[in-house]
Amino acid sequence: MSNSLLINLSVLIPEATGISIYASQILPQLKRLNPTLLVAESKPGYSCYPVPSNMTPAQGTKGHFRRLLWTQFKLPSIYRKLKGNLVFSPLPEAPLYSSCRSIVMAHDLIPLRFPRRGSRLTAYFKYYIPMVLSQAEHIVCNSQSTAQDLVQFFKIPETKITPIALGYNPEKFQFLDLPISNYFLYIGRHDAYKNLHRLITAFSQLPDRSNYELWFAGPTDKTYTPNLKVQVAELGLNQQVKFLDYVSPKEFTKVINQAIALVFPSLWEGFGFPVLEAMACGTPVITSNLASLPEVAGNAALYINPLEVNEITEAMKTLANDTKMRSDLRHLGLARAKEFQWEKTGKRTTQIIEYYL
Repeated sequence: MSNSLLINLSVLIPEATGISIYASQILPQLKRLNPTLLVAESKPGYSCYPVPSNMTPAQGTKGHFRRLLWTQFKLPSIYRKLKGNLVFSPLPEAPLYSSCRSIVMAHDLIPLRFPRRGSRLTAYFKYYIPMVLSQAEHIVCNSQSTAQDLVQFFKIPETKITPIALGYNPEKFQFLDLPISNYFLYIGRHDAYKNLHRLITAFSQLPDRSNYELWFAGPTDKTYTPNLKVQVAELGLNQQVKFLDYVSPKEFTKVINQAIALVFPSLWEGFGFPVLEAMACGTPVITSNLASLPEVAGNAALYINPLEVNEITEAMKTLANDTKMRSDLRHLGLARAKEFQWEKTGKRTTQIIEYYL
């Protein structure tokens, strides 16, 4: 029997986002399986098979649609041509009703928990993904919380799912020992489920709020961000709430290091990179007590119920005033972050793939 492993990297983009970061970080560990990469730009040191470069998130819905068609109609013939025995995909996509054996990675089911009206993603998650998952040999995912979602939403047997924690880049996210500034920080996209309107309300209720700022770092959203800006104006916070435009990687590390705390009151996360990245910088974390966030932060965060605005305010007030607690959370966070390494993620993923090869 052939043990030919194909890794489907048709989704990779040069400016790495979540899935691209995940794929490129675990790749070095998968190398010992001698995979063939299905990739638009060949990677030195790997056996590569060229695929079209117009199938990525960078091409929006069109790219997504082209990739699905390619996966369904072209990938099976590539699999046969290369005498494939297994395809690994860093997202839950694989050919349906074909002889391709697959292992896929499931990141989260946010579009099902928080459907956006008229979003094509809802149908993709509702109909296509469950079929891919039920036909896969095995599923890896990023947290116990996502594993439970797969069981709950799609009735996947637990024995078919392996949660494997993700990692972070220690060169990029590190403690710099800089003086603390006067701002609280949120990192991430602007989206309704990120709960940012409650964060802004909570900030507005700080007793001495004129002494503080709230900074938002992350991509804006053309439907949601304008509502946040209206809310900021109505609360008279234009001078104190800052929406940062693009921040260079070097500046970004400083921005995290100098914050009083990261405030991440999301209503759901598959993993929660910003929490891990803040801990790696020694920045105290305030985050939600649900989904995967306690799995990531462990004992190194101040937890809040994200639906209770007063709890968010109280947590911010505490960390603004309590230097001992800030110091304790810094040490706990730095120790906790060390447990999350891409090398570990890659090794564990390699073991799973090897078992099914």
